[in-house]
Amino acid sequence: MSEPNELEELVAHLVRTSRLTAPEAAKVVDEVLAFLSEQPEDFVRRRHRSLQQEGLSNSAIFDRLSVELARWRFRAPAYSERQLRRVIYG
Repeated sequence: MSEPNELEELVAHLVRTSRLTAPEAAKVVDEVLAFLSEQPEDFVRRRHRSLQQEGLSNSAIFDRLSVELARWRFRAPAYSERQLRRVIYG
C-alpha cells in the first residue's frame, strides 16, 4: 500500500484538478485502493455471481473469466476451468 504522504499528495492533486473537496477526494482514493486490492479469487467469485445473474452458463462464464483475468489489474495465474470451479465452489 502507498505511504500516507503519497496519498496526501494524491488527495491534494485531486482537489486542485477537480471539483472535489478534500474529504470527497480522500473518499475517492480510499474507494479506488479498496477496489484495486481485490485478490484474484475474490474477483472470480464476484464476477461469477454477476455473470450468473446475467444468465450466462458456467461454461461461458469460465471462458469469460479466463479472458478477464488475463487483462485485470493484478497478475493472476492462468486458471484452468477446474481451478476456477474450485475457487467458486470450494
